[in-house]
Amino acid sequence: MRHLLSLVEVGPENLSRLIDHSLAIAAHGVSVPPLAGKTVGIYFKRTSTRTRTAFTVAAIKLGAAPIAYGPNDLQISTGETISDTARVLSGYLDALVVRTNESINEMRAFASQNDMAIVNAMSDTEHPTQAVADLVTIKEAFGRLRGVDILYLGEGNNTAAALALAVSMTEGMRLTIVTPEGYGLPSTVLETANGFSRQSGSVVEQHHDASSLPRGFDVVYTTRWQTMGESKPDANWKEKFMPHRVTQELMQRFSKHAGTIFMHDLPAVRGDDVVDEVLDGPQSVAFRQAKHKLTSAMAVLAWCIAAD
Repeated sequence: MRHLLSLVEVGPENLSRLIDHSLAIAAHGVSVPPLAGKTVGIYFKRTSTRTRTAFTVAAIKLGAAPIAYGPNDLQISTGETISDTARVLSGYLDALVVRTNESINEMRAFASQNDMAIVNAMSDTEHPTQAVADLVTIKEAFGRLRGVDILYLGEGNNTAAALALAVSMTEGMRLTIVTPEGYGLPSTVLETANGFSRQSGSVVEQHHDASSLPRGFDVVYTTRWQTMGESKPDANWKEKFMPHRVTQELMQRFSKHAGTIFMHDLPAVRGDDVVDEVLDGPQSVAFRQAKHKLTSAMAVLAWCIAAD
């Protein structure tokens, strides 16, 4: 049994293993369900279309029985401590997949026991399983990760943080993050990523102006500007984000070659973070990327519960 709370704790070797296992599942499926007889809890405190469905279907395809909990279904909402709830659930469940927009410390409290795997399906600071799906999509598109050059545009949110960590752990990749001033990745995330980069030879850098970037990219990636639909305190925030909208002109400018792909973790706010012509266009792999939420969820559950 293993927890997956942060990519930092997963490490480069296990991240690579998760990516390759996900690709193998995409290509060949699962012949013998490795989680037969297991039970997986799906506890989502916030809205979700892709991640909740992906982990539920993943559990079923792997042979496990899923149980869904809403934000007010557990006695945590009436005052029971998370650690007490975790001790009880660990007697029933083999894994608990948790989504929250709150501190990752909540998930660490769930992980205070060692009989039930805890999977971070998104916290306020990191979305690790999204990053697995992202690199799976990129490796499927290019047949490799080494040498792939990614441009990320938008907010330095939990998806961007996970992507930065994943790239920094992968040999020879490059990630250029461009965010509006005041909306970048925290310095602690960049410092951690740079620590991994020194070992892997990858590059992760952050800017606030895309106009000065001279080179083309293999991947152009954006996310919804309001993570989980959360409002921003600055009433004029959207004006700062509009230069980061992915348009056809931006794709033409930053595409390195005809095979450059567009990625989006979805949901997209069409017309804001990306225009229809790009999201639905020939360079977009956003919906294939969404499909890999399932294959990566299967790889993650197998790794956490069956130690695959």
